[in-house]
Parts: sequence; structure tokens; C-alpha cells
Amino acid sequence: MPQPGYQDDNPFNLENPAILDIAPPEPKSLEETGLKMGLLSDIALKFLYYSGTGTGMEIADELRLPWPGVIERVVDFVATEKLVDLRGGKGFGRASVEFILTEKGREYARDALTRTTYVGPAPVPIEQYNALITQQIEENPVVSRDDLLMGLSHLTVTEDLLDKLGPAVNSGRSLFLYGPPGNGKTSLAEAISRMFGGEAYIPYCIEIDNQIIKVFDNLNHTPIPLDGGGDAAGRRQTFEMDNRWLLCRRPAVVVGGELTLETLDLIYSESARFYEAPFQIKANGGMLLIDDFGRQKVHPTDLLNRWIVPLEKRIDFLTLHTGKKFEIPFEQLLVFSTNLDPKELVDEAFLRRIKYKIEVKNPDEGTFREIFERVCEAAGIPYVDQAVTYLFEAYYKPRNMQLRACHPRDLVALIKDAARYRQMPPALSKDLLDQACEVFLVDL
Repeated sequence: MPQPGYQDDNPFNLENPAILDIAPPEPKSLEETGLKMGLLSDIALKFLYYSGTGTGMEIADELRLPWPGVIERVVDFVATEKLVDLRGGKGFGRASVEFILTEKGREYARDALTRTTYVGPAPVPIEQYNALITQQIEENPVVSRDDLLMGLSHLTVTEDLLDKLGPAVNSGRSLFLYGPPGNGKTSLAEAISRMFGGEAYIPYCIEIDNQIIKVFDNLNHTPIPLDGGGDAAGRRQTFEMDNRWLLCRRPAVVVGGELTLETLDLIYSESARFYEAPFQIKANGGMLLIDDFGRQKVHPTDLLNRWIVPLEKRIDFLTLHTGKKFEIPFEQLLVFSTNLDPKELVDEAFLRRIKYKIEVKNPDEGTFREIFERVCEAAGIPYVDQAVTYLFEAYYKPRNMQLRACHPRDLVALIKDAARYRQMPPALSKDLLDQACEVFLVDL
């Protein structure tokens, strides 16, 4: 919840400031971390093993846990066990004392490295992760019609499509985008991910049975600094929470042909001896887009069968390399996008579990002209409506070709290439249009 000293209700400029109301509190004791002393001392010893020396506060910063009540107990434990020695102090207080491993400590650290090489922020127990991920779904902001219009303003979208997308996005469940290629399904899905809005808590990693699963990654998660600058008195406004978590923009994870069944389960590194979370865990609280569905190396039916339980129960089951299975929330908007005929990809049982099935159709002539005009404006080329009429009459209708939303963009790009070659200004002239169409609108 908002903390004392703030000068306004949203000092961190969040899209959904109410998310702070459920922030995980900073643990005040070892017990509140939910972790065992052995795991925390292992990480601390490995940190000292790699760094050579470290103060109490440096260990606390590395593990993202507070010194009082937590890391001071870890340091007391390893000191009592004669695993570390005092090397000196950098200031006043035990937190500033510098520690170095003893020979026994180095032996313990090497032994810890045989179990896992992970060094970094302490993990969040699976129970704490499951509870917060489920709770924060209720805090997701509503995407209004105005939000949708703004988020799709760079695209030409019909009213009918807009009114189908709105409820689908707010459902936070599942969406199947299908239709001919080149009509903007991927662009729609990417726009949806950008307009999703709000924030989500993402842990650095989670723990189950002393196994560590890395969740946060820079490709899919964008942290939001909880530093509101200075107040009127010059005091820094920061937000206190469990620093094993990061507040991030709601994630939007996009996968395509690289998706396999193996990447939908925990990815265990034999050399590092810890796990990388699969795509759907990294997308929790946001959106997971399966682009070009049906073109993966694995058969579509096998992929779809993998999603049946998560879609129905909103939970997923993962397996450790030890054979232990555990459940984890499946809380995201799952979007499938395909150019292929859905009837050839999915059966009725699966389609029933996909709540929203939306066809992204070919544009009609009016929409095609509107797209062409917007593309010309963006390219700095004067739009000539008669030139588009010429395209219809000279190329599309005689060849019985279907209109595609991507054609204006592609044709304008070819016109610019031809004009550059001829060393003349680009324009929707008959000569340049013909040259573009003769290499683009071909019958193969």
C-alpha cells in the first residue's frame, strides 16, 4: 500500500498504481523468507567463493534480502560453523565487516557448486509465488474501447473486428486469430501486448524442493524502478517490498517456429544445475503469443494437447528432473495466430476451450484504399485515389487476386525502390505502379 511521505497517489508513474497494494512485503526474519538456512548459506558461500571477499551488506545486496533479521543470521551461522573469517571493516557495525572464506568454507562452497552453480538473488518459494501470481490477476486494469482505439491507431481495423477484440483482451483467457496471410494478425497481437497496460510482479527465481528455477529475463521482462525521485524536503521516495521480486511491465512473450514440447516444460541445465522457466511461466500475468501456429517442428495436435489442462483449469503441471511434479498458475492471455485452416489444425474439443475465435479477413476495397492512404502518408508520397482504382482494374480484378492488408505497404516500398533507381521522386504514377506490380503481383 502507499507508504508515508509520498506527495501524490502515484509517485512512480505506474499505469496501475493499485498493484502496490499487494506488493510482497520485505521479510523481517529468516522464517518469513520461506527458505531454509542451508540454501541461503550455500548462495552466500558461493558468492564469497567467486568474489573473494564481501561485507555483510554486499551479501545482502547480492541475495536481495535485508541484513537485519535475515542475512545477519546467515552470516552468524556460517561464522559459527567456521566457514568464514573476519578480514576487516569498512565502517561501523557488523553489516560493514568484510568476510573471507576459510579453507573449510571453500570446501563447503565447492560442494555447494556441485549441487547448483546458481549465485544471485535468493529464490521465492513456490507457495509464495503461486499466491501472489493468482492474487495479482484480480488487479489487472480493464482495457477500454478508447484504450483499444489508441493502441490500434497505427492499424486500420474495422468496427466489427474492434468489438470482437475488446472482450477477448479483457477476458485474459484465450484467443485464436486466423485468416489469410498478410492481413495483420501478428501486428494485431503485438499491438494488444503493448496496450495491455498495467504492471506485474516477476521473481528473479523460484524454489521448490531446494531446486532453483530462473524466471526473470531481460528479453521478456521490463523492470520499473520504484524510485519516485525527491519530495519537497529532498528525501528520496522509494517503495519497500521483497526485493526478490521485480515490478515489471506486464509481460508479452512471443514465440514462433522455435516452440517445441520441451520448451513448454522446465529447461534443466546439466552444467549449471538449475532450471530456466518455460515460456508460459515467463508470461504469467501478461500475454503469450504463439505466432505462425501450425508451422512448428512438433505436430499441432501434440502442442494443443499440452494446453488442454492449463486452458481449462488455469493451472499447469511441471516436472523436475527428479521426477517430482508440481502445479503452478497459468494466468495469461494465450493467443494463437495462424494462416492455416483451423479445421486442419485443431479439433472441436480444443476449439471449445478457446473462448474467442476471431477471423482476420481480407480488406474490402474501401478499407484497402484507407490502408493505402495511410501508408502513402507515412512514406511521404502523395496519395492518388485514381491510382488505386487503376490497380483494381488492371491487376486485381483481371487476375481474380485477393486483396491483402500488407499489399499497400509492400507496393509503396517497391515504388520507392524503383524511383530511387530512376533518380526521381516516388509517386503513384502509372509507370512506377506497373513496375512494382510486375515484380510483386505475379502468378506463381
